[in-house]
Amino acid sequence: MGQAPVPALFTPVPAPLSPRSPTLASCVVMTQAQRKHLESRLLQERDRINQLLSRYAAQNENEDDQDQAGDLTKMPLHMADQGTDTMQQELDAVMVDRESKTLAEIDAALERMYNHPEQFGICENSGKEIPFARLDIVPWARTC
Repeated sequence: MGQAPVPALFTPVPAPLSPRSPTLASCVVMTQAQRKHLESRLLQERDRINQLLSRYAAQNENEDDQDQAGDLTKMPLHMADQGTDTMQQELDAVMVDRESKTLAEIDAALERMYNHPEQFGICENSGKEIPFARLDIVPWARTC
């Protein structure tokens, strides 16, 4: 004798959509085409940052402070010139640091995509799927 099916204890009722609740489109599992698109975006962005960092390293390797500032002599003509040179060096260092951090995030996203595909596109805070629209803009995003 077969057992009768157990009736459901409750019928799930969809929650009303609020401005903060995810839409149906953001809850749909990513397609293979979307994953390929995001992989391509990550690799393009990785190449762009590597080229930028290489260009910066090559530029700074071949020039001394005098060449970088465009000075004709080693003697600064004005204290403001020294300040401008220092400010430019600091801005360059901040840019390199920011791009290096972004490169590390991209590498981490590629590692998640290749080695742990079930974790790619999942918010680290909430455990929910990150909307594809957000990943399309920032493919290395870790949070929704």
